[in-house]
Amino acid sequence: MSANKRIAVAGATGRVGRHAVDVLSERGYDVAAVSRSSGVDVVTGEGLAEALTGVDAVIDAATGASPERQAATEFFTTAAANLQRLGERAGVKQIVVVSIIGTDHFTAGYGAAKLAHEQAMLAGPLPVSILRAAQFHEFVQQLVDWGRRGDVSYVTEMRTQLVAARSVAEELVELATAAEPPANGSAISEIAGPREESMVAMARLLVERRGDPVRIEEWTNSDDPDSALNSTDIVLPGPDAKLAGPTFEEWLDSTS
Repeated sequence: MSANKRIAVAGATGRVGRHAVDVLSERGYDVAAVSRSSGVDVVTGEGLAEALTGVDAVIDAATGASPERQAATEFFTTAAANLQRLGERAGVKQIVVVSIIGTDHFTAGYGAAKLAHEQAMLAGPLPVSILRAAQFHEFVQQLVDWGRRGDVSYVTEMRTQLVAARSVAEELVELATAAEPPANGSAISEIAGPREESMVAMARLLVERRGDPVRIEEWTNSDDPDSALNSTDIVLPGPDAKLAGPTFEEWLDSTS
């Protein structure tokens, strides 16, 4: 695709979407920013047909308000159906979806909802490229906030190769602006940070760097049937994954 092509970003104000908008704009692409704040709703479909007019590819980085499995699944599957149906009608050539490394092994929670998202997208008529990403650098603060109980924060330990949301957005743009969509109608790739890290250790580093006096305690959710997966290779990138900096510590240095 040449730089005068029009690319839509669903979830344009979100953690990854806003970076995708910036990267596309910096590279000279015409961007259709799709978000509720701009009057477009991927679930109800309000304004979506108009937003996709003249669009060559869609980056789907939209997410709902709830991480709970049922609510998230309903959001993702409804949004996927709308983007596929209205995208085909508008002449969109392909959809690029951000997902999570290892999501195809999860049976509960948000991981299972993202798998349903992938499946709903792949069931549609348009070619789909899925980019499974490691946890974002920005996710560490969210985990600390979720686990905060007074002067202690309980953080789930997991193996991870934390990656910057900006780096994920850059790869999504590469896929969306490729000359041709996936040859067989779908493709799955991975992106992660440059090295394996401990989520609990990174949470401790974050609060130390930001002067937050909260004490980080390791926690295991006994109600989560997938909790054991967090200590396996399943949540780490495979040998063909793209590894992209900065490291979490380098990212902290640049954002503190």
